[in-house]
Amino acid sequence: MNDKDLQIFGMLKQQIAERMQQSYPGKNSAMAEWKGQDIVDFQEELLLAVNAHISEKWFYIHFKSENETLPRIDMLNLLSRYAGYANWDDFRFKNAAHSNAVIKTLGANRYFILVPLAAVIILGLLFVIFRFFSTREYKFSFYNADTAEPLSNSIIEVNVLRNAESPVSYLCRSDGSFVLKTGQASVRFVVQTPYFLTDTIVRVLDKFNRKETVKLRPDNYALMIQYFATGNIKDWQKRRQQLDKMISDSAMIYQVFNKQTTGVELFNKWEFINKLTLPSTGLKNIDIVDTKYENDRISLIRFRQKEAVR
Repeated sequence: MNDKDLQIFGMLKQQIAERMQQSYPGKNSAMAEWKGQDIVDFQEELLLAVNAHISEKWFYIHFKSENETLPRIDMLNLLSRYAGYANWDDFRFKNAAHSNAVIKTLGANRYFILVPLAAVIILGLLFVIFRFFSTREYKFSFYNADTAEPLSNSIIEVNVLRNAESPVSYLCRSDGSFVLKTGQASVRFVVQTPYFLTDTIVRVLDKFNRKETVKLRPDNYALMIQYFATGNIKDWQKRRQQLDKMISDSAMIYQVFNKQTTGVELFNKWEFINKLTLPSTGLKNIDIVDTKYENDRISLIRFRQKEAVR
């Protein structure tokens, strides 16, 4: 056995994989990547096609590892028959010319392969070094656009948007800020937090001033609902009229529960208004999680009720 035989055996494995893909189109074209059900499928195919059986151990020795010895000639004959040849000698004869051509081509082109490969590796290393030294850490702090006060102790979620990638989510720290490491010249992200309008922020980054401030506009309707729910207001009828104007007739209103309770509860507009305004069923101490608007009226509300302090 010589290197040429091993190369021809590699060609046989490739043709076996192509034959398997005819029965299993999703099968990996590299037999070394097969495992579990892939091997079981191959065992069944051999049994049906050439009445041969191989063990999983045999498969791992000859197909998944870099074994420097060929299988026994009887197994080579069976595998060659599965690939569509009379036997191993038939396969070897019909593919030897192609093997010699490949060897000669590789030898002749080795210089033209190694030089560009080395250039690509060097350029890749230079790119990694450049990205490492160009990456900076930027701190973004959020403020109330009306009062100029920092948003602290709030649930502020930031979704950083990147080209051709899924958004990356961050939760701000208790001081209302988050830190982003990037080598990009600009950044774009979506900010969501209760009682403030969701906003998409685009910033051109300054490497010499890496502390950024972002102002968010209050969600006045959400603040009013919280005030109605928790405030001691005596004019119930006026409160109901105000809520009626604020909330769309077709609004979707959800109460989301805490970790101890799964699921959500759905309210229509007037069920929610009754919960807020009728003293016998008052819905106190709520947090507005999210609101959406359509034609200047609330079309969606998600809220949760604070746990009672014991």
